Amino acid sequence: MMDSPSRTGKFLHPRRLFDLFKYTVYALLTWNAVLFFHDDFAASALTFSEGIDWRNVVEAFSATIDTTAWIVLLLLFELETAVISDDKLQGGLKWLLMLVRTLSYFFIVYAFYGYCAKYFVVTDLLPFSLADPCSLVGAGWNYVASLDDYPVLDAAACQALQGKDLFLISGTQIIGTAEALKSTLQLAVIDIVNAATWLIIVVLLEVEVWMQLKDLLTEKFLAVAKFVKGFFYLLLFICAALWGLEGSFLDFWDAFLWLVAFIFIEMNIFQWHEETEESGA
Repeated sequence: MMDSPSRTGKFLHPRRLFDLFKYTVYALLTWNAVLFFHDDFAASALTFSEGIDWRNVVEAFSATIDTTAWIVLLLLFELETAVISDDKLQGGLKWLLMLVRTLSYFFIVYAFYGYCAKYFVVTDLLPFSLADPCSLVGAGWNYVASLDDYPVLDAAACQALQGKDLFLISGTQIIGTAEALKSTLQLAVIDIVNAATWLIIVVLLEVEVWMQLKDLLTEKFLAVAKFVKGFFYLLLFICAALWGLEGSFLDFWDAFLWLVAFIFIEMNIFQWHEETEESGA
């Protein structure tokens, strides 16, 4: 049965379309967490050949832990700035959200440590001299294609390593050329810079939300915060572009989606502040 014009028009209302787009972005970010888990799981099986325990799980699954914690935090911002009314953000609900937020920040900072630890893993290199790399084929060796991407060394790959200076990632059976390891190092640095920048931005957002709830948020503060966050968003955009240039599409795509998602949060805060100002006028 065909919808009536009024029902169709209601569905195509700009606000409905905007919400559909926004929550589609959130869903895509959730799917990215699954993809990061797949990559982390494959890479950790090689870089942690002796097994994974609570002491190195963050190094092995830093991207998965980071992305999942950020998704939870993103949804908390969405609830506080666009879904739950101010008068309900108190009592038991307030403390529940605070508990979830605290856990999210714990894992975000924990993942940041993981990115730093991973940097030291891929920089702990030993010269690897071997006349014929193809002699390693079938013996459980892998080679460096990119960060967290260590395919099995096969006949085709070993031919590409012939005659090149090779290095071994200490404690593993992963070898790579100086060029491949340089690219891997650059990606590890981008991970660290990106994670640190997001931490700074989210602290500024937390201050804005707290000030809004306390009725202390002013137009002047919003303008200054917008300028400061603009610099850090630009830095995040540069990180995304560098991921794209390095050929890490998943990282590039994920970074792009996160920028879009937090633009929504910025818009929520701005609209929330405007509504509060109008109701108090």
